Amino acid sequence: MSPKDRGEGRPDEDEGESSSRTPAVRGRPRSEAVERAIIEGVMRLLEEGVSLGDMSIERIARTAGVGKATIYRRWKGKEELFVEVMRVVDEPDQELAGDSVRDDLVAVLEGIRRRGLAKRSSAMLQSLLAQAKNYPQLWELYHGEVVARRRARLTEVLQRGVASGELRGELDLSLMADLFTGPMLARTILSHDAPLPDGLSEAIVDTVIEGLRA
Repeated sequence: MSPKDRGEGRPDEDEGESSSRTPAVRGRPRSEAVERAIIEGVMRLLEEGVSLGDMSIERIARTAGVGKATIYRRWKGKEELFVEVMRVVDEPDQELAGDSVRDDLVAVLEGIRRRGLAKRSSAMLQSLLAQAKNYPQLWELYHGEVVARRRARLTEVLQRGVASGELRGELDLSLMADLFTGPMLARTILSHDAPLPDGLSEAIVDTVIEGLRA
């Protein structure tokens, strides 16, 4: 990456501020506003049909109204920035109450179901995820930071189920996780028109739990 692409040789400024202007008040709220402007800039370019490959840091900075150095202070490169955008547009994870293993498993699957519905209704989200698969480094980073965290969250729930005697302990936890998430992932990822009705998460969890009872 060239010094020019990294914005070197120019003041490290936020939102085009310069010494001729009154210094802005520094603080976290302003930082969040800048980050939001950058993320919205990427989303705007996606909505205009710009591919990830054609989306340079310079173009993103120009769209967001910030300097390139402002982006590089927050993200090392496009891949990290795109992962952040994917987090923002993705359906957020539900909080797990931690009182019932069964209810927490339903919450995990419900998150997958809702993300599947969001992808079907959002052309921008579909485009972002489809393009991301063409960039191995980006896809690997997304899985390492987002998918792996969700998988670890599910594993913790299963460990509680084994410890409490609600689930069989002789099975591999990774396989057990696949048994719960597999049916939902098949409908949300492999099939674009498979039904995702309310109550599907509960039906899957109850069916699998019946076969995994201690």
